[in-house]
Amino acid sequence: MTSFDTSPPLNVWRALLALGVVFVMLATTGWTAVRSHRGSSALQASLSAWEHGRLHGHRLPAPDAAPARLTRFFASLTAHDRDRLAHRYPLAVGNMNGAPVGLRYEANRIALGQARENELERMRDTRLTQAGHQDAGRRMHRLTSLMDKGRQILAFDPEGSGRVAEVFGDLQKAERVSVVVPGVDTDLLSFEKTYRPYSAADGMADALYAAERTASPSTRTAVIAWADYTAPSGLGVDAATAMRAEDGAVRLNKLLRGLPGSSPVSLFCHSYGSVLCGVAARSLPARVSDIAVAASPGMRVQDASHLRTSAHVWAMRDATDWIQDVPYLEVGGLGHGADPVSSAFGARVLSARGAQGHAGYFEPGTDSLTNFAEIGVGAYDAVRCARDDDGCRADLSGTTTAGRA
Repeated sequence: MTSFDTSPPLNVWRALLALGVVFVMLATTGWTAVRSHRGSSALQASLSAWEHGRLHGHRLPAPDAAPARLTRFFASLTAHDRDRLAHRYPLAVGNMNGAPVGLRYEANRIALGQARENELERMRDTRLTQAGHQDAGRRMHRLTSLMDKGRQILAFDPEGSGRVAEVFGDLQKAERVSVVVPGVDTDLLSFEKTYRPYSAADGMADALYAAERTASPSTRTAVIAWADYTAPSGLGVDAATAMRAEDGAVRLNKLLRGLPGSSPVSLFCHSYGSVLCGVAARSLPARVSDIAVAASPGMRVQDASHLRTSAHVWAMRDATDWIQDVPYLEVGGLGHGADPVSSAFGARVLSARGAQGHAGYFEPGTDSLTNFAEIGVGAYDAVRCARDDDGCRADLSGTTTAGRA
């Protein structure tokens, strides 16, 4: 009698394992552990006021008009009129892709001041619980920090868990622009940290900006810490699906299309941020030259060619990173697809030596940060590959390599 192997194939076992992991995550974190970004009442009120506003008797352009249209509008105004609009509609102007970056910084400083006053009122509100007063105090501390002299806040929304983006360097004059896209548990309060600062979006961008200046002092660079999307909270259902990534991808593309100039842009996407970058990839503007992911749970595709982007795709993972134990597949919308550092995926795999775990990729002195910096300045010939061969640097002829001083 002929015997048949009735055991499920390997891919079925992996799918079952993935579903098991997800359900354990949901059981321990709660199916409803979804951090929503509440209806952005303050921002929406500012946008609505803008839509009904006038300047010298003329209607203002739609706040979501094409960035080029808004750029032309602001360029046609006097400095006095631009200042009037920033003070009248600070949240609208501060989050308006296409508005001059300096005006956005000014508008967001005004909006931050208003939000801080609201938190001061909350701290004095006797109806609030002790936990409510503590939350107001933490938020006031963060808002005060963001208002420090010299800080350049490109986007700010105080509602819900909060969203923010900050620029390091001169974005207007930059020859190369880098955007750091962080992962789970990123919001207003966690945007910067005193303990392990390089695990927070602000510290990541600050470290990258310093490393880029070291890599190529003659190259004018700017780095954006982009926490302007509602990231998943913890390892719940949000982190296991693309829902937050899809919303964030739309916001990321709007940011990129509203950036001034035409300098090349590199994306540095950490953890769940790489899911977002994977979803955004096919719609990215042509000026995006690089997508570099670290600690990725997947990019929602089976191989790099499915990203449908002309950008170079780079990937890295430290040997001590727990993310390597996540099942790399997608079943019924759960999971994020293939492993970006696998040879089958087709990304250029970089060394992450020294990163130490899931949150250490932007620590000064690591291969991971050095590699990010070399990519950020366009010095592709200087990156350190994960393997002994130089495969990650192959077929890069014709790309721009920054001059090294």
